[in-house]
Amino acid sequence: MEHENAPVVSIVTPVYNVEKFITWTMDSVRAQSFPDWELLLVEDGSKDGTISVIEEYLEKTQEDRIRLIRQPQNMGAAKARNRGVAEARGRYVAYVDADDLWEPLKLEHQLRFMEEKDAAFSFTGYEFADENGKGLGKIVRVPEVIDYKEALKNTTIFTSTVMFDTAKIPKEELEMPQIKSEDTALWWRVLRSGRVAYGLDENLVKYRRAGKSLSSNKLEAIRRIWNLYRIAEGMSIPSSVYHFCFWAVRAVKRRI
Repeated sequence: MEHENAPVVSIVTPVYNVEKFITWTMDSVRAQSFPDWELLLVEDGSKDGTISVIEEYLEKTQEDRIRLIRQPQNMGAAKARNRGVAEARGRYVAYVDADDLWEPLKLEHQLRFMEEKDAAFSFTGYEFADENGKGLGKIVRVPEVIDYKEALKNTTIFTSTVMFDTAKIPKEELEMPQIKSEDTALWWRVLRSGRVAYGLDENLVKYRRAGKSLSSNKLEAIRRIWNLYRIAEGMSIPSSVYHFCFWAVRAVKRRI
């Protein structure tokens, strides 16, 4: 359903205990060269000062393109993103996580790219950043196109780079499942329907790596990807092992 004076792009951000980072993320969205957007901050029961930081920011900036939506309790990133998509008014839905940063040309370049490709689903390149949001020089290059079979072996599609055209993919099909790595599970489900994702090979996002140790992140990633193969996709053990080996090699290459 079209909304009167609806923005072109709705940006969905799950928000949970990010008082240290959320101001930078809001700033990076407000700095976009393409101005016709709304940012939906879905607050998911933070225990720190996140809500106060957001409310003070909105009062100071008087930014009416940012909407604060509160979940009744902590329900997890998947449900937070689904709530944001459900309330989105724009034709295009994009995601940015609450500790990541966008380059100023991100929306402008990605929208033009999607129009040129007549794409329903696109993603961009990105750069790893430190806790202060400073780029580390490790830029992830992305392929021109990824289909379902390739996506199973290459999880290079990063949430904060993704954009969907809801004129081509109904919002009901963008609901993330209640499983860890729910974002990757959604990408696979969309691609499984026969669609493809188009990659814009430009470094337009900074992926902040902060918090847990690298070793614990790696172990958690291994558990998550294995469960996606076995549970979300229902693959046999041999097929899961086959795809996992490709995933592991590419995951290492992205980080060295």
